[in-house]
Amino acid sequence: MYSLQAVIVTESARGELLDSVQGACLVALGQHLSLLPLTEVPADAGVPGFGEFWTAPAGFDRLLAECSRRGAVAYVEAEYFGGTGTQSAQVWDSGETVFGPQHQAEGESGGSPISQALRWLGVVKGDHFDEFDAVGLGRHRDTDDWLLA
Repeated sequence: MYSLQAVIVTESARGELLDSVQGACLVALGQHLSLLPLTEVPADAGVPGFGEFWTAPAGFDRLLAECSRRGAVAYVEAEYFGGTGTQSAQVWDSGETVFGPQHQAEGESGGSPISQALRWLGVVKGDHFDEFDAVGLGRHRDTDDWLLA
């Protein structure tokens, strides 16, 4: 099983995110990005938060748009079990949505929403399989594990 719910932020927007999210714990990803794991399930679970994202708190998109005034910010979700699952991503820059929300179930055509979002954040895949792999998002299988690293 693989599960990820997180904000990925550029170096230029990192301070803004830290100021906006009380108790935020950022993990360095490389390529000048940091990851904020979202381990809390919102109180109104089962009600879409924004853009059909199910694990993000309602209104969180407004906070991320505001944080993006200093640099690009992405919200990503992935849920896989036994090789099947879904990915979703959205990117804000300069206070506006510049990508997404993009959702993709296993087997659907098109590029991975998370890798596409990472490209918006400036990730270069280099010799890696894709941008997801280039920043090491496969290092941990569960969102909570990012906090233990």
